[in-house]
Amino acid sequence: MFEISAARRASLKNDILSGLTVALALVPEAVAFALIAGVEPLVGLYAACLVGLITAVMGGRPGMISGATGALAVVMVALVADHGVQYLFATVVLMGLIQMLAGALRVARFIRLVPHPVMLGFVNGLAIVIFLAQLSQFGQEGIGWAAGTAFEGSIIDVAWLPAKELAIMLGLVVVTMAIIQYLPKLTRSIPSSLAAIVLVSLAVIGFNIDTKVVGDIASIKGSLPPFNIPSVPFTFETLRIIFPYAFILAAIGLIESLLTLRLIDEITETRGNGNKECFGQGVANTVTGFFGGMGGCAMIGQSMINVNSGGRGRTSGISAALFLAVFILVASSLIEQIPIAALVGVMFIVVIGTFEWSSFRIIRRVPKQDAFVLITVSAVTVFTDLAFAVVVGVIISALVFAWNHAKEVRVEKRENRYGSHYYTVHGPLFFASTSSFSEQFTPRDDNNDVIIDFADSRVVDHSGIEAIEALADRYRRNNRTLHLVHLSAECKRLLKNAGDLVEVNVVEDPNYFVAIESAFDEEDAVAPSGAT
Repeated sequence: MFEISAARRASLKNDILSGLTVALALVPEAVAFALIAGVEPLVGLYAACLVGLITAVMGGRPGMISGATGALAVVMVALVADHGVQYLFATVVLMGLIQMLAGALRVARFIRLVPHPVMLGFVNGLAIVIFLAQLSQFGQEGIGWAAGTAFEGSIIDVAWLPAKELAIMLGLVVVTMAIIQYLPKLTRSIPSSLAAIVLVSLAVIGFNIDTKVVGDIASIKGSLPPFNIPSVPFTFETLRIIFPYAFILAAIGLIESLLTLRLIDEITETRGNGNKECFGQGVANTVTGFFGGMGGCAMIGQSMINVNSGGRGRTSGISAALFLAVFILVASSLIEQIPIAALVGVMFIVVIGTFEWSSFRIIRRVPKQDAFVLITVSAVTVFTDLAFAVVVGVIISALVFAWNHAKEVRVEKRENRYGSHYYTVHGPLFFASTSSFSEQFTPRDDNNDVIIDFADSRVVDHSGIEAIEALADRYRRNNRTLHLVHLSAECKRLLKNAGDLVEVNVVEDPNYFVAIESAFDEEDAVAPSGAT
């Protein structure tokens, strides 16, 4: 009993300290994403608080951190510029409703369609984007990259800090990274990332070091967000404006969250609930839209900080959101003194831990198409956005899969003892294999009775049904009778559902699931009409 209580206390302590670390790292990110979207910094901070708190309570993945993200911010730019911030709030409300519907419809199961090379590309691309986003802090112009989404501009376009300021900032970043790396060898009583932020901040304040701090980006001081119904006309025209944005934002948010959930599952060796996460995220965004927030989804960088700092429970996400609220209400003057270099150092450690370095080792060992998908998804993630990259990766993987399996269908022809030509089909019959399938039959040269055996195949889709229909027409035109045997239950159901699309003699095989003994040959299982 004592051991259990001690373990719970240790877990709670880890969650709270990890939440504090995450909250500190959330401040510049939320501000940056708000500026990218063209709204006030507090709009991003409110979203980080509300989305983070509600998803921590209602979501399906304890330990995962949600908040305002760049992936959503870049989509919001045009909406805010053309219609104003009130339309953004209305869009976020609708976005949340769509996500709740997705959770109710259990769409999270479709994340299994994302192949492993796409997952690797997603992780690597996001790590690169996080790295590029931090480079903007070394420039004089402020935000140069949309952190966590897309690459904008190039390194040579940045107006770098003066040499002295740049050297100081680089030195503080290195010190932060060194503390995070080596402190765990001395003690694990507090998260190393939190210790690094505190120590570097104290050093900067104590020695009066001139470097960029959080307050140089924007003030984070504010009050509790008031409840407010978006001031937009409740007309069909408003719905026509906001629905496309809401749908895209909902899709991006769900894809990024479900992929992050899958990554955290692998790291923690536990399993989250994707459908619950979809619904929880929808509730969070709907509420956020009514309280003046820009909406959000899972944040892979902050989630990695949380998990690496020991935050595995819901308390970590809850405490992160509550600490952020405290920063906004009463501790803004202190938080604004934190050096940007300390937070950049933390994010660089996240980059190192997020990037799958094993990709370089395995890329020559995996099939070329998998390597191509991995590299493509990484590049598309960097230059466009996450959702588009994942869709591209899944489409490429599906086309490669279809092409490879299209070449696997083959047909063996023989003549049985009844004088029927007997075809045995090997491989799946679907849209990509129908041409190869059809080319291997010779209706004009076959005997009067023809049997096609699907024991080693199955009809997968409507294209397969159409291929059988076309083949049946060819045999009818040549006055041949066609039989289909050894159909699986799924194939029979497809043929039955097709109705009169398929006008062939489907022969039921009661022994389909039973091993046929040597009493008679498998190809003799069905005799043509009139045979004895």
